[in-house]
Amino acid sequence: MSEIPENAGRSYLFTSESVTEGHPDKLCDLVSDTVLDEMLKREAYLQEQGYVSPNTGVAADINEVRTAIETFTTTGIITVMGEVRTQGYVDLDRIVREVVRSIGYTGSDMGFDAETCAVANYVHPQSADIAQGVDESYEVQTGEVAGDDPYDRNGAGDQGVMFGYACNDTRTLMPAPIYLAHRLAERLTEVRKNGTLPYLRPDGKTQVTVRYVDDKPVGVEKVLISTQHAPEVDVAQIKADMIEHVISPVFAAEDVNWEGADVFVNPTGRFVIGGPMGDTGLTGRKIIVDSYGGMGRHGGGCFSGKDATKVDRSAAYAARWVAKNIVAAGLADKCEIELAYAIGVARPLSVYVDTFGTEHVDVRKIEHAVSEVFDLRPAAIIDALQLRRPIFHLTTNYGHFGRELPEFTWEKTDKADELRAACGLA
Repeated sequence: MSEIPENAGRSYLFTSESVTEGHPDKLCDLVSDTVLDEMLKREAYLQEQGYVSPNTGVAADINEVRTAIETFTTTGIITVMGEVRTQGYVDLDRIVREVVRSIGYTGSDMGFDAETCAVANYVHPQSADIAQGVDESYEVQTGEVAGDDPYDRNGAGDQGVMFGYACNDTRTLMPAPIYLAHRLAERLTEVRKNGTLPYLRPDGKTQVTVRYVDDKPVGVEKVLISTQHAPEVDVAQIKADMIEHVISPVFAAEDVNWEGADVFVNPTGRFVIGGPMGDTGLTGRKIIVDSYGGMGRHGGGCFSGKDATKVDRSAAYAARWVAKNIVAAGLADKCEIELAYAIGVARPLSVYVDTFGTEHVDVRKIEHAVSEVFDLRPAAIIDALQLRRPIFHLTTNYGHFGRELPEFTWEKTDKADELRAACGLA
C-alpha cells in the first residue's frame, strides 16, 4: 500500500482499464479506422490524377470524403457496415485480412484466422440528407452569414456533446490510471510480437488502480493483467513473466511507485479462448478506454471509422487540444472542456470550461482566452489539426490521447503561450 503523508487530506483509489489490439472490440475499431485511411489515401491519389466520375461528373476531392464505418466480428466472420461518400474504391476484403494478420490472428490455434475468416461487406452510400448540412451549413442556407468565411460554409456532421480533459498527473497531462493501463497494454503487445513471450496470444486487458492523496497520485495499489495464452503454459509462469517483462519495465520507465501493490494475472486461471472466438466485437464499444479511463466525462459518441466532419471525433480531439493547452499554460491543474454541436450548423452551440477549482487565474479569463485563441467550427478544427491525413489507424489502440506521436496534432501545446497572453500573463 502507498505511504500516505501525515496530515494528508482526502485519500481515494481510482481505477482505469486498457485493452490490447487483439481484443475483439479493438480489432473492429482498427478495421474501421483502416478503411477510413484507405479511402482518404485513394481519394487523394485520384484527386492528384484529376479524376472525374464518368457517371456523375463529380471530381475526386479528399475534402469530400465521408465515412461512418462500423465493424462487427464473432467466431469466423467479420462484417463491415456503414455509410460512405468517396470516389475511391477500396478492397475491403484485402483490408480486413491485412488488419487481422497484423494483429496476429493467423491460425486456427489462435481461434481466428486472417486467411479463412469470412468477410461480409454491407457498406453503402451516405444519406443525401446528412450530406447537405455538412456541404452547406445552416448559417449559409438561412442567410445568417454570407459564406465568405470558408469555415462558415460547412456544418457539423452530427449533433451531440464532446468532452476533452487534461490534468497534471503525468508528463503527457493525462490521468495516471488510464495512462499507465495503456502503457502496460502496449508493452504486453510488444513482448508478444518481439518474441520475448512467444506463448502469448493477441487478446488481453490491463487495469491499474492508483492511490490519490489531495487529488495527486502517490502510487499504484493494484495491477490486473488478463492475457490470452497457449494452453500449455500455467498461470504461475505467466504471472512471473508479467511482473518481470511487463509491469516492472513499464513502471520503472514511468518512475512509478508500486511497492507492495497487489498483482492479479489471469484471475480465472486460464485464458486460452480469446478474440472473436471468445467474445463478439463491435466498433465503438471501448469509448472510455479510448478517452480518459472514466476520469473525464464522455459525450457517448465513438471515434473509430468516422471522418473528421463527424464532430464525435474531430471535436473530441479539439476539446483535448484546448484542455491540454490550458493545463500546459499553467492556467489550471486540471481542465475539462465540453463542446456541443447541432447537425449542419457550423458554430458550436456551447463551449464550457471546468477547472474543478484548480484554476490559477479567474475562470472567466480562461473562457475568454479560449474564445480568442481557438476556432471550434468543424472546418477550422479539420484544418488546424490536419485531420484529412490517413493517420487514424494509429489512434485505434493504447489511447487517442496522451500519446505524443507527430501525427497526433491535438496533443501539441502550441497554444499555451497565446492562452497565457490572452489571460494577461507574461
